[in-house]
Amino acid sequence: MNFLRGVMGGQSAGPQHTEAETIQKLCDRVASSTLLDDRRNAVRALKSLSKKYRLEVGIQAMEHLIHVLQTDRSDSEIIGYALDTLYNIISNEEEEEVEENSTRQSEDLGSQFTEIFIKQQENVTLLLSLLEEFDFHVRWPGVKLLTSLLKQLGPQVQQIILVSPMGVSRLMDLLADSREVIRNDGVLLLQALTRSNGAIQKIVAFENAFERLLDIISEEGNSDGGIVVEDCLILLQNLLKNNNSNQNFFKEGSYIQRMKPWFEVGDENSGWSAQKVTNLHLMLQLVRVLVSPTNPPGATSSCQKAMFQCGLLQQLCTILMATGVPADILTETINTVSEVIRGCQVNQDYFASVNAPSNPPRPAIVVLLMSMVNERQPFVLRCAVLYCFQCFLYKNQKGQGEIVSTLLPSTIDATGNSVSAGQLLCGGLFSTDSLSNWCAAVALAHALQENATQKEQLLRVQLATSIGNPPVSLLQQCTNILSQGSKIQTRVGLLMLLCTWLSNCPIAVTHFLHNSANVPFLTGQIAENLGEEEQLVQGLCALLLGISIYFNDNSLESYMKEKLKQLIEKRIGKENFIEKLGFISKHELYSRASQKPQPNFPSPEYMIFDHEFTKLVKELEGVITKAIYKSSEEDKKEEEVKKTLEQHDNIVTHYKNMIREQDLQLEELRQQVSTLKCQNEQLQTAVTQQVSQIQQHKDQYNLLKIQLGKDNQHQGSYSEGAQMNGIQPEEIGRLREEIEELKRTQELLQSQLTEKDSMIENLKSSQTSGTNEQSSAIVSARDSEQVAELKRELATLKSQLNSQSVEITKLQTEKQELLQKTEVFAKSVEVQGETETIIATKTTDVEGRLSALLQETKELKNEIKALSEERTAIKEQLDSSNSTIAILQTEKDKLELEITDSKKEQDDLLVLLADQDQKILSLKNKLKDLGHPVEEEDELESGDQEDEDDESEDPGKDLDHI
Repeated sequence: MNFLRGVMGGQSAGPQHTEAETIQKLCDRVASSTLLDDRRNAVRALKSLSKKYRLEVGIQAMEHLIHVLQTDRSDSEIIGYALDTLYNIISNEEEEEVEENSTRQSEDLGSQFTEIFIKQQENVTLLLSLLEEFDFHVRWPGVKLLTSLLKQLGPQVQQIILVSPMGVSRLMDLLADSREVIRNDGVLLLQALTRSNGAIQKIVAFENAFERLLDIISEEGNSDGGIVVEDCLILLQNLLKNNNSNQNFFKEGSYIQRMKPWFEVGDENSGWSAQKVTNLHLMLQLVRVLVSPTNPPGATSSCQKAMFQCGLLQQLCTILMATGVPADILTETINTVSEVIRGCQVNQDYFASVNAPSNPPRPAIVVLLMSMVNERQPFVLRCAVLYCFQCFLYKNQKGQGEIVSTLLPSTIDATGNSVSAGQLLCGGLFSTDSLSNWCAAVALAHALQENATQKEQLLRVQLATSIGNPPVSLLQQCTNILSQGSKIQTRVGLLMLLCTWLSNCPIAVTHFLHNSANVPFLTGQIAENLGEEEQLVQGLCALLLGISIYFNDNSLESYMKEKLKQLIEKRIGKENFIEKLGFISKHELYSRASQKPQPNFPSPEYMIFDHEFTKLVKELEGVITKAIYKSSEEDKKEEEVKKTLEQHDNIVTHYKNMIREQDLQLEELRQQVSTLKCQNEQLQTAVTQQVSQIQQHKDQYNLLKIQLGKDNQHQGSYSEGAQMNGIQPEEIGRLREEIEELKRTQELLQSQLTEKDSMIENLKSSQTSGTNEQSSAIVSARDSEQVAELKRELATLKSQLNSQSVEITKLQTEKQELLQKTEVFAKSVEVQGETETIIATKTTDVEGRLSALLQETKELKNEIKALSEERTAIKEQLDSSNSTIAILQTEKDKLELEITDSKKEQDDLLVLLADQDQKILSLKNKLKDLGHPVEEEDELESGDQEDEDDESEDPGKDLDHI
């Protein structure tokens, strides 16, 4: 401060010390002083002079200030002063203090100093590195300086930051700063950084910007927040507008769901501050950015579905029907709802079900149409309602039918208690307000857009013009008003409605021509030489007459195509007619309306053309011109060619359908074959499981056999000195009966094994006489493998039965030995009476052993029964595999017959297509000789037919490989 006082004191003491000299001394002190305090004081003095003497400080001190940023980073105070000084030099925010005549010079100074600063890219990189400092006195001036650089020379600074390592990531950290001043200025910095730069927008989005910005908006109170919410919404618009990648990332990140709380506003008449209106307006615009008609259709459709699923559309409809909503918010909400439902059937159906909170409830569409045809409503609101109605009917044939049905006699409410949409449109169509006439005509035209059914249905509408007079059709009433010479806006609207109605609808053309006054009126309008204001009406009349010729089915003899063309040539002249037709596309408002679907006009006088109508004009202008210049012979030839082509198309379509059906049948057969394969695999797994179970039973049987052998050895040792009592002969008889049963079981198993052998031999013989087709060979091979496995299992069963027979033989020999020993012991009873007590105890022991032996014999018998049941199950599986073989054989025969028939039909089709191609080529040559341009669509269709023929042959080939 002492240094600053000395300098300022010296400046006031003598007039020789000018401002430039003072600034020069300060710059010298910054450059040469070795004390940090002196340099700091000098930079502080330069900061105080930089606002008033911006040019002098900028010229002399910028280089020294940049040097301070490079060398004195350890002192945050001097860095802060240097950044503030640079900001004052570059920024144009002090323009209010400058005189008006020097405002442009001030702006030039800012851009020139910015260019000097960024000439060395290292300066911007240095500034980015300083933003990493957490010190408030460094970070905040750095943010303001970088924002000012971006405002002055945005594209150049953006490119430097883009190529700087981690440049954008450093700036994203500002959003996480706990100090609101830095965070809020960081949002402003990112606004300037992301403006019109798609690459930076993507980087910022993938640095989690959506999450942070939505958090800030939520923390600040959503729509009730302050200017910070506004800045965040502007930044979100920069990131999403015209950036399909970021829009997809926003949708995939489920951020659309987080937008719903923004629109949870109460139904109060108060509480709409200016900031809240601004915030809500930006929020609605952000929704429109995601569903804009200029976005790719797939992205728009997915966002529309997400908005319906999360309840955002329902919330917008709530605002739409609420009371006390400001007019501009209501208008923007209508436009937003329009684009959310445009072309999305689910959303359109929901919007049709929305009712206004009235008594009785009325559909929202009816309430909106009441505003559209009310001339006391604001113009922008009426345009928004028209856009909403157009979007509701866009690609919505169901909605078009509902609107037209409200005009039909069978659906009109006879009591008159409720007003329908059709009645409102008719009322607006014939009111005294020309703007209502135009809006109603365009709205009704959208109900007929690309819908021939509703064009025919609308012909049934009858109107009661006055009491006592018969009703007239809607078509007749439109032509009557047209001939009465009303305002230009009304006539343009009615002519657009009639052109849309008659296009691609020969029945409507016939009804129009049936009134004998219509054609003379049109020719009279076209033939007159009127002023520039009437030229547009003449062009539309020429278009309507051309549509009546081009879509004429010659059902009326007095107004056939040729007679109408002769009438044009006599009354108007072909060249004059084509010139008048060209007035439409040459009109200055035509190109403006063709750019966007939304009817956005500065005033009602500019409301002339509809966007969809401009598409119709572009489509029909050329074909009508060709139709006017064609002769009758050319028309006949063209009709013949059309009929021939239609027949050819019908034939091709028929065969295409046949091929599709055959493809479906082949696909079904393939599925059946795959199902049978799966069943076969399941059977194989079942057999494998049974084989494992049999092995387990084998192991158990071997274990029992070993235990039985040990018990026999113990019995032999004890039986030498044992004596039988009177019960033993009965036990021996039981053993004999069980042995006989075992013999019978063995014989039964032997006979069953013989039957199995014979069945296997029959299978072998049937397999050797199989077909040569590869599919049956594969199935036979699999079945032979199964049969081989069954044979191996039967062999094991045979070995098991043999081992059982050996065991039975052993039991028989043991029984004979027991009988012999019993006789010996019976004879020795008389002699050995004294040892009777000892023998009795031994006999009891032997009886216990014998009972154990009988128990084991019973268990063996149960095991044999179980093996017999398993053999029966194996037999049943073998029978099922035989039936599977038979089914596969029959399916294979069917497939062979169907493939043969398909190949024959395809060969016939190829021959027929070749003949048709020759006829088409000859017809095309004739057309070319007559000078008629020929399109190549038929050649492409024939190429597609050949491709489909090749594809239909491939399934048969694939089936042969199965």
